[in-house]
Amino acid sequence: MAKDKGEAVDYGAALEELEKILKELESDKVDVDRLASQVKRASELIAVCREKISTAKLEVDKVVADLKAD
Repeated sequence: MAKDKGEAVDYGAALEELEKILKELESDKVDVDRLASQVKRASELIAVCREKISTAKLEVDKVVADLKAD
């Protein structure tokens, strides 16, 4: 079930929803009426995933830098 854009989505849920959308888009029975909204939602979820990966990378880099400082 799609969540509203303003609602927080964790990485795992975003990835799961992306996979569901991808399966739907790859199927032989693509619902053309939903196509644009599904592609838009996928784009939003990709942005969420990228942001979460970026945040995690910064946190990991900080931890590694702190370990090297000791």
